[in-house]
Amino acid sequence: MFSWEGITPSAMLHDVLPATVLMFWVIFVVYFVSKWVYDLAVKKGYPPMSATYFGRKTIHILAAGIVAALIPFTFKEPVIPLVMALLLTVAVYVPHKTGKLFTWFQDPGNTYEVHFTLMWGLVIFLTWFLDRSFLLGVIPVLFMAVGDGVTEIVRNLRYRERAKAWEGSAAMLLTSAPLGMFLGWAGVLAAILSTLAERQKHLDDNIAVPVVALSVLVMAHMLAPAILRSLWLILC
Repeated sequence: MFSWEGITPSAMLHDVLPATVLMFWVIFVVYFVSKWVYDLAVKKGYPPMSATYFGRKTIHILAAGIVAALIPFTFKEPVIPLVMALLLTVAVYVPHKTGKLFTWFQDPGNTYEVHFTLMWGLVIFLTWFLDRSFLLGVIPVLFMAVGDGVTEIVRNLRYRERAKAWEGSAAMLLTSAPLGMFLGWAGVLAAILSTLAERQKHLDDNIAVPVVALSVLVMAHMLAPAILRSLWLILC
């Protein structure tokens, strides 16, 4: 089941080009788009820490979310995506050690963005051994990047601070459920449980959300693969 077949030098070489292009996109979002969002939020009167989370969630959606969505169409194997994620993990961890934070998206009170990049890479990498289409890993990552990103933006707009509130949870479910439908009823269930996991306060969402979603989807893959059939295909 956990076969390394398919991870070849030629496949990895193929993946270097899209990885390079996507890394430049991530850098552009981090250094320009998210900083512009942060500056705009401050200009509109949001507290600096609130603006920081606007900047962070911009990265989650436009960088991590878009890259994850493109992976099934651009990559042949999971090693290069993992390397991308590990490089980014180091890049966001070092400022916490040096004290030179990127203030428009990093919070001195936590290292959650480090958890985010690490989980992104591990989920994409590990699930490839079960599903060579990448979809089994992409959907949980999209819940974490896009679903949770929308949640934080809605709450920030409403409360101007980080706060757990049902408006955000509703926004996450409305965003995640259609994504989950690509993996059938199991995906919808994963979206619901991931939304509930995001509500808890004991474990970072960037760990809780993908772990819960992945647990549901892997169990479905092992025990009842029929419920992973895309509901979008059925509806269309």
